[in-house]
Amino acid sequence: MKTNFLTVVALIATLNMAVAQTAADVLKKMDEVIYASKDQSISIKMTVFDKNGKSSLREAKTLQKGNDKRIFRFTSPAAQAGIGILSLPGDVMYLYMPAYEKERRIASSAKNQGFAGTDFNYDDMESKLYQEKYDAVSLKTENNNWVLELKPKSTNKTDYGKLIVTVGKDNNYPRKVQYFDKNGNQIKELNNTKIEKKGNYWVATLFEMKDIKKGTKTQMEFTSVEYDKGLKDDDFTVRKLIQK
Repeated sequence: MKTNFLTVVALIATLNMAVAQTAADVLKKMDEVIYASKDQSISIKMTVFDKNGKSSLREAKTLQKGNDKRIFRFTSPAAQAGIGILSLPGDVMYLYMPAYEKERRIASSAKNQGFAGTDFNYDDMESKLYQEKYDAVSLKTENNNWVLELKPKSTNKTDYGKLIVTVGKDNNYPRKVQYFDKNGNQIKELNNTKIEKKGNYWVATLFEMKDIKKGTKTQMEFTSVEYDKGLKDDDFTVRKLIQK
């Protein structure tokens, strides 16, 4: 009887390891799809909704190189134009506010702060692989989707206690991301409502972030997307961030 019990325990442990490995594989494939292009240049229309449904429109431009370099900059209206963030390797981020005419580095502990009145925080805007920030701890299937549970790595200074990511089995692209606090309460939700294949790459061209507690939401629509334009590392510097 003791031998049988130990055999069952070993089998359960083996199955759990297999599931964890499969979850990690799905997460890796998701990252590979999101960051498949060498670089990208995107024009964005952003609509910010307050808790009463009143909306304000903004426009922005973002440049991305690989999986660890990104510049996001508002281009309109005048009150937001020029506000931008630069995400670089090594957990480095800079914010530029034209009103102060000076960039400032964003501390890791401050990445949970909201970005420029939107429902995205600096952590959400960072260019970094999910697998570098989170461990995939469980996996299940719902219809034609994978459902991943992610827990922050010990080095990840985030307010999120876990993420639940719904990933399409057909293209390995995330369809929905649910964000939970450290007490297990859902606080935000990202829905990729329009996922398209542009050339060789899958991309969400319309998505919405909801702040469940505040009752606000921010919608982003990609009005143009260009890939593999030959962007250089020099395009991702503080000098470029503050350039008018």
